[in-house]
Amino acid sequence: MRRSLPFLVLLLATAAACSKSSPDRSPPSESTQAPSPQATSYDLAPGAPAARASRDGGPNVGVTAAPGVAFNYRYEFRLPPTNIAAVQEQHAQKCEQLTIAHCRITGMYYRVNNAHDVEAMLAFKLDPAVARQFGREGVAVVTGAEGMLSESEITGTDAGAQIHDANRSITELQADLQRLETQLRAPNLDADEKARLEYQAQQLRESIRAGSVQRDEAQASLATTPMVFRYASGEPTLAQTMQDTGDSFLGSATILLRVLIALLPWALAGGLIALAVMFVRRRWFGRKTAEVTTEA
Repeated sequence: MRRSLPFLVLLLATAAACSKSSPDRSPPSESTQAPSPQATSYDLAPGAPAARASRDGGPNVGVTAAPGVAFNYRYEFRLPPTNIAAVQEQHAQKCEQLTIAHCRITGMYYRVNNAHDVEAMLAFKLDPAVARQFGREGVAVVTGAEGMLSESEITGTDAGAQIHDANRSITELQADLQRLETQLRAPNLDADEKARLEYQAQQLRESIRAGSVQRDEAQASLATTPMVFRYASGEPTLAQTMQDTGDSFLGSATILLRVLIALLPWALAGGLIALAVMFVRRRWFGRKTAEVTTEA
């Protein structure tokens, strides 16, 4: 027993040292965990309901609202030809409900090529804050009318960078113009030198004016978002194709019948003239031939 005491003491000391040096493997508390990054919102309209991707409605992919970026939306829809006019009217009504402060109709056309081929277009200028939600609701109207989204495109232009570059260029040009105007106010300035400086000053004024126009256009592109809806009827079915072929045949037959009816009086007149000529030839030339034969 006495011999085993030193061994037990050594074993207990080793176990105590290991327990002090071992790291804490317990899960960290919530206060020590790194904060998770917030999810990026892709919805331009606050409070807009989330939509699921579908074959008819297209992918639920939006664009991040970025300051200084001007977006342009384009949608193409396919619908039954009899529903295109009604859907186009619904889209126009939704724009009117937003009032002209948030939506304006800038273009529209509707064309019927035949009973199964209809195409139309509607163009808007929208408040950037409601543009994406308006596009979503427009797609929902189409899918609710037995249609589908065939193509969509969202493009962006960095208008903020254009405005920054234009402002910097205008500032530099204004500094150069101020320097030339100072030189022009110098006394006893040579006539040729004055003419040269005035010409350079005029060129700078025109450049400043052009830069201001470019800056104003970039600022206007940030204030409104263009959006275009294009509508087209889908591919015709076999029955519709056969019906179109029959309608085309009947149309051609109708045109041919009209031509024949128009030419009928002339044909009758020509026939009567031919009969008269034949009658005269038989009565006149036939009698002469008989007399010549008798004399011989």
